[in-house]
Amino acid sequence: MSRRAVVIGAGLAGMLAAAALSTVADEVVVLERDELPDGPEHRKGLPQGRHAHLLMAGGLAAMEDLVPGVSMRKHLLAAGAHEISIGSGMVALTPEGWFRRWRHAGPQMLTCSRALLDWAVRGAVLANTGVVVRKGQVLSLTGSAARVDGVRLSTAAGEEELAADFVVDASGRGSRIVNWLAELGISDITEKKVDSGLVNATRIYRTPAGASGFPLTIIQANPYLSLPGRSGMVLPIEGDRWMVSLAGTRGGEPPSDPDGFLQYTLDLPHPLVGRLISGAEPLTDVHVSRSTSNERRYLEKARQWPERFVALGDALATFNPAYGQGMSVAALGAQVLARELGRAGLAGAGLSRQVQRGAARSVDAAWTMAVSQDIWFPGTRGGAPGVADRLVTRYTRRLMRTATGSYGAASALWDVTSLTAGPTRLLRPGAVLAALSGPPLPAAAGPPLTAAEREVLRGLDRTAG
Repeated sequence: MSRRAVVIGAGLAGMLAAAALSTVADEVVVLERDELPDGPEHRKGLPQGRHAHLLMAGGLAAMEDLVPGVSMRKHLLAAGAHEISIGSGMVALTPEGWFRRWRHAGPQMLTCSRALLDWAVRGAVLANTGVVVRKGQVLSLTGSAARVDGVRLSTAAGEEELAADFVVDASGRGSRIVNWLAELGISDITEKKVDSGLVNATRIYRTPAGASGFPLTIIQANPYLSLPGRSGMVLPIEGDRWMVSLAGTRGGEPPSDPDGFLQYTLDLPHPLVGRLISGAEPLTDVHVSRSTSNERRYLEKARQWPERFVALGDALATFNPAYGQGMSVAALGAQVLARELGRAGLAGAGLSRQVQRGAARSVDAAWTMAVSQDIWFPGTRGGAPGVADRLVTRYTRRLMRTATGSYGAASALWDVTSLTAGPTRLLRPGAVLAALSGPPLPAAAGPPLTAAEREVLRGLDRTAG
C-alpha cells in the first residue's frame, strides 16, 4: 500500500524534512500557502527573509546528509553563495574586544540572501527526489491525541482532508500547532518568549570596486552596559552585493530612512561598517522588521504525543536573528528526523516522540546562546538574569575576553557558535584552562585588517569624501 507523508510549509525546514521523508515514503506532499517564486526572490511568508542570514558549519553538514545525490555546499556556491572562514575571514568587534584572525581557518560558513538559499534548497530537493509542492493552507490536523492521520486544508477549490501516514509541521513562526494539538486533546504545551524588542533594518549595496574580497564585518551589540544594544553587519551575498543589516534593541532601534541608516552605522561602537558603505551605491530601500523575539514551544515535554507527527524549524523554536542560528537548527532537526526514519521507518512505535526530543536537543544550544545574552538588555520582556545566569555570564565573558588573544579559547567559541559542538565544549579542560590563564596575546587596538584591506578602506574613505 502506498505511503504518503505531508509536510506543512515549503521553507527551508519544510523542504529538508521532505527530503528526509522521501527516502521512506512513496509520496511526499509539501503544502504551502504562499505563491512560491520561480527564482531567488523574497516572499511574504518569510518575515526575516530580507535580513542577514548565516548558514553555520553544523547546519551545512546536516544539509549535506539530507538531499540524496547533491552536495549542498557545492550547489549553494554555484548559485552564488560565499564561503567564509569564521576564524580568518571575519572581522568582529565583540563586547570584550576585537577577535583576532588566525591562519587556522576554523569552521566555514556560507553567506547569501535568504531568498537564494531557500530557492536553491527547494530546487535541489525537487530535482533529486519525488517530492511535490502543492498550494494550500492547513486548517487543522486530523486524527486523535494518539495518532495524527492527515490534515484538513483550504485550497482554491474549497476545503478537503488529505490523509497521511506521517505529518511534519514546518509552517514557521506563525504555526498554529498549539491550537491544533488542543483540538486533538493535547493542551499541556509550555511556551516561553524572551523579547529584547530588537528591530532589524537592512539595505543592499553594490560591492564597491576593489572591495569584493573584504572580510565579513560585524560590530556586535554589548548586552552588559545597561544600555540598548546596537549592532551592524556587512555581509557579502550573491550578485556582487553587500547586505548591510543593522539591529537595535528596545530604545536603540535603527531608523528606516537612508540618512538615518547611514548615521546609525557611523555611530556604532566602531564606525567601520559606516566607513565601508559611506560611498557605496545603494540598490534597495531600507527594509525594517520587528519579528525578532526568542520563542520556544516545549513540545518534547508534553505528557502525551501523537504518533506520526512532529514539528520542526520555527514551528518548534525561533531565535533572535542576530545570532545566526535559525537555519542551522532547522537543518539539524531535519537530520534527526532522517536518522530516526532510517532506524524505525514511518510506522515505528515511539518514532515521533524520539524525533521531537532529538530536535529539542538541537534547539538547546542556540536557545541558550540567544537568551543568555538577550536577558541583559534593558527592557527585555520574558526573562531576567538570575544567580545562575550571572555565574555563567561571568565565565563566558572571561572566555570571550581570552578568545580575543587565544586560539584555543577562540576555537571553543567557534565550535559552539557554528553548532558543531554543544555548550559543554566550553567546559572542556582546554577551554577552562584558557579562560583561567587569560589571553596570551594583547588585545588588538583596532580592526585586524591586512595591509591590502586597509588600503581598500582608505580608498573607500576617499570615495565617500
